[in-house]
This record gives sequence, C-alpha cells and structure tokens, in this order.
Amino acid sequence: MHALIAGLPGGAEWIILLVVALLLFGGSRLAGIGKGTGRAIREFKDETRGLKATESISAVENPPQRTPENDVRRSEDAADVVDTQKKND
Repeated sequence: MHALIAGLPGGAEWIILLVVALLLFGGSRLAGIGKGTGRAIREFKDETRGLKATESISAVENPPQRTPENDVRRSEDAADVVDTQKKND
C-alpha cells in the first residue's frame, strides 16, 4: 500500500506547502480561490445531474423506433448466423 502513494506529500509536507501558498498569495486570495473552485464544482455536478435526468426522461418518452433499416439489418444478421451454421455442419 505504501508503494502506491510513495510520490504523494505526507503530513508535514502538506503543512509546508500550505504555508508557502499562504505567503505567496495571502489569505484573502486563497479564500477566493477556494470559494470559486467550490462554486465551479457545484455547478458542474448540477449540470451533470440535469443531463442525466434529461437523458432518462427522453429515453422513457421516446423509445427507439422500429424502422425498415433496422429490420433489414436484423434479417442480414440472421442470414449470417444461418450461413455460418450451415458451413459448420
């Protein structure tokens, strides 16, 4: 398990990184970055939930239609299966 996370920073390294970031950017700028990131993640989740809901509603309201083209493909596939079975006999 430790071999999998060998390249990731540990506890003390995270503290050093946070202190350096605080010195470089300042507290208010880091807070703004965190707030903006949180808002972006929330909007992304909301949009993906909306897309999933729209897809499931459209799938229920509009099931796949049976078309002559689909029927031709099915008959061709069935013919291929029959031909293959005849060759094996």
